[in-house]
Amino acid sequence: MGQKESSNNNNDTAGTDEPMRGAEIVLRCLEQHGVNTLFAYPGGASLELHQGLQDASMRIVLPRHEQGAAFEAGGYARATGNVGVCMATSGPGATNLVTGITDAYMDSVPLIAITGQVPQHLIGKNAFQETDIIGMTRPIVKHSYLVLKPEDIPTIMSEAFHLVQTGRPGPVVIDLPKDVQQKKCVPEFSTKVQMRSYRVNTEVSDAEIDQVWEAIENSERPCLYVGGGILTSGAHEELRKFAETNRIPVVTTLMGIGAFPEDSELSMKWLGMHGTYYANYAANECDLLLSLGVRFDDRVTGKVDTFASKAKIVHVDVDQSEINKNKRADIGINCDARSFLKRLNERKTAQDFSPWEEELKRCRKKYPFTYKKRDKIQPQYVIEKIYELTEGEAVVVPGVGQHQMWAGQFYHYRRPRQFLTSGGLGAMGFGLPAAIGAKIACPDATVVNIDGDGSFQMNIQELATAHCEGVGVKSVILNNQHLGMVAQWEDRFYGSRRGNTLMHSIHVDRPYPNFKAIAGGYEVPAREVRKPEELEPALKEMLQVEGPFVVDVHIQYEEHVLPMIPSGGTYKDIMLE
Repeated sequence: MGQKESSNNNNDTAGTDEPMRGAEIVLRCLEQHGVNTLFAYPGGASLELHQGLQDASMRIVLPRHEQGAAFEAGGYARATGNVGVCMATSGPGATNLVTGITDAYMDSVPLIAITGQVPQHLIGKNAFQETDIIGMTRPIVKHSYLVLKPEDIPTIMSEAFHLVQTGRPGPVVIDLPKDVQQKKCVPEFSTKVQMRSYRVNTEVSDAEIDQVWEAIENSERPCLYVGGGILTSGAHEELRKFAETNRIPVVTTLMGIGAFPEDSELSMKWLGMHGTYYANYAANECDLLLSLGVRFDDRVTGKVDTFASKAKIVHVDVDQSEINKNKRADIGINCDARSFLKRLNERKTAQDFSPWEEELKRCRKKYPFTYKKRDKIQPQYVIEKIYELTEGEAVVVPGVGQHQMWAGQFYHYRRPRQFLTSGGLGAMGFGLPAAIGAKIACPDATVVNIDGDGSFQMNIQELATAHCEGVGVKSVILNNQHLGMVAQWEDRFYGSRRGNTLMHSIHVDRPYPNFKAIAGGYEVPAREVRKPEELEPALKEMLQVEGPFVVDVHIQYEEHVLPMIPSGGTYKDIMLE
């Protein structure tokens, strides 16, 4: 993935003559590193930290579940590129953060999770609410720290902020035993970071650039395949300049949506299992695949051996371990995506790729994202209407499921960090809390959580956070009374045999649950939409209301997300209807 420069690697140091408790040192460090918002749920092992927070300058957001805290911090980080910080107590508090930490790890999100821990003399003795959160999270973090002395806190905090933001971003866990929070010392604050074992290569060599240009000059059908690394490194302008100067088509991953404006004639939108036919065609029929900040994941490649089988593959990534991990590269370059594109933009190819561009234009015209019009409310139409009423300017934060794919397909994205989604982990329950975090980070933006009835219920309690914190996040539920994506697989591959995917209650004669009533219980206004003519007025009301709002739109469960490439298939196996 790409790299974001760390702002915490200067040599400033500052001491104090007054002893401070460990908890106070933690909070001073957070302030020193520019944290202005903390998503934190209190408990016994983090009580000292929360007592100190009452005198802190930062905003404290109280979620209603620790998973909500992790997703909110993740949404905050995704919307801005800045570090998101969440905090929980030991035991169940810490374990409830794990899904959000994993989500940040899979999608390369800069996240710091601070956890309380039992006093050191009780560690390893199965004390009340003790868990080995360091051991539990070791496979899903960039690094983790068990703090043993309050004197170590400033150095650890500086290292943590440096780690999460540089190279390939990712989460760091800091576990603080209660006695370390309580002990006093005279701290020496420092933002200087010296980590001999941690090196990030950001620059590309002249020889590597020459190799890539030789490949471009010998190509007739090149394709740019770009992912989240473009957004992380802030390389979207360099990407646009390179693509437009050399007339090379661009396909993005789901995580790369917004890296290249989708209204450009060079945009093929996104590829993979539910991506456009023409994006999959471009990537698989090209003779040169310029892969920037991507990881060749299975939802993109399908059967990896056959993916881009005719192409020479250039793979650029700041994470050396990604190169040749899933797909063998002919030219593998370990560097930052922005640095690489800056160097490429120093030249211009003499090659004429217009025949290839025209071929892809015909393909795009023949196979657009489309759907059959019916007399019922259709989910694709709902997304189109949201796009129309927000004039394409909203930040869209879906949950996970069919609605997530429709949100990616039928809303058109023109800028970075406009589509925030749980890509690698695919975590249901992501949408509402992540949208809350994004809205807090970008208070002037219209933030719309597009969700499903199954996904929305997983963190529905965060409506209370939205109301109590005054966060004007908008939620549109595409309610089909089913776990729609799983039901779609049942329809396609299991003879429509239902395996617990029906969410409707057999004991009531109306759609279940009553989301409008639940929202009302949280004092969040809501509207139900059952007829096509009710949709636009409800969405307009939602967008006009200053605070949070829920629109429950009833759709048919038989609707499938298309195109669809079967798992393990190739793009030639794509289902279009």
